[in-house]
Amino acid sequence: MLKLGTIAFGGPAVHVAMLREETVRRRRWLPDTEFLDLFGAVSVLPGPSSTQLAIVLARRRAGWPGLLLGGVCFIAPAMLIVLALAWAYVRYGSTPTGGGVLYGVGPVVIAVVAVAVWELARGALARHRERGRPAVAGLSAVGVAALAGYLAGVNVLVILAAAGLVVGLAGSRRRPRPAAGVLLHVLPVGLLATAVQASRPPGPALTAVAAEFLKLGVVVFGSGYVLLAFLRRDLVTGLGWLSARQVLDAVVAGQITPGPLFTTATFLGYLLGGFPAAMVATVAIFLPSFVLVAALEPLIGRIRRSRWAGAALDGVTVAALGLMAGVAIDLGRTTITDPLTAGIAVAALLVMLRWRPNPLWLVLVGAAAGVAHHTLG
Repeated sequence: MLKLGTIAFGGPAVHVAMLREETVRRRRWLPDTEFLDLFGAVSVLPGPSSTQLAIVLARRRAGWPGLLLGGVCFIAPAMLIVLALAWAYVRYGSTPTGGGVLYGVGPVVIAVVAVAVWELARGALARHRERGRPAVAGLSAVGVAALAGYLAGVNVLVILAAAGLVVGLAGSRRRPRPAAGVLLHVLPVGLLATAVQASRPPGPALTAVAAEFLKLGVVVFGSGYVLLAFLRRDLVTGLGWLSARQVLDAVVAGQITPGPLFTTATFLGYLLGGFPAAMVATVAIFLPSFVLVAALEPLIGRIRRSRWAGAALDGVTVAALGLMAGVAIDLGRTTITDPLTAGIAVAALLVMLRWRPNPLWLVLVGAAAGVAHHTLG
């Protein structure tokens, strides 16, 4: 896990592929069918699914000590790199060179998010084509409604909970009992988030930082990119702790490093309160993943066979894609400010669609273009 956490660039899909290559094909820790079951189960949970997959694989291999050690080793390399980037950002971010890097990298991140939304949406809808056009159209409508709700300022947790509830009820309308099950699946997350929100003291004290990032670790469904919607809504609009530009820069730091995008929390914590807040934010956002995997790993078989849970998950997934699209729009407004940044974004998008390179290379090219622009300018 330490090795994979150090070299796994490219986002959750790449992480899953590398985890399968290492644990199924090379080391033969488990058969492919069991790997797929574990992957499907952790997709139901809030939080970073690829990190949770690493945690549950380590748990299956080495018991409870493996759960803790494997998860920490998968997260630690990215956390340390992001921490170094945060220190450099605070010291050099406002200089011409640092500003140039962020100027060029931002549009590339927009392209990466846009491609991720497109590919995930195609995959999510393809699984329902055998059910006919009404099913695909209904899920598409849920995604579009989620996007509209996000742009209208509706709380992202409300969007996700409503989508899971509506699709869960629709998918099990002939069976009365699962409707209550969907509520039991969705409401505890909302109630816990509300309790954490209400107990948060004012100001960015360490306790406030811990409460905010613990809430994010509990309620963020989908991929790491969905985290951006929560970050902008909470840290920028709601609490006013950071600017939209700072949140985007933190996302850039998470994007160009290996490991989970949730290590963006390390960067943001450092901006809020230096090294102590960085550590608190990191532990808080990943802690729910360890707890959820430990609690639900024995129930994975039942979760996979549950009709209502699968339907609710479909709703959460398409809503998460709608939120990701909204994030891409918001980030575009912040990042694409002139013809050059627009050109970088379009070029990165075309390259991603045509050749599917590792996003790291595009990020490096974007950084070089930004530095050159600021230097020559």
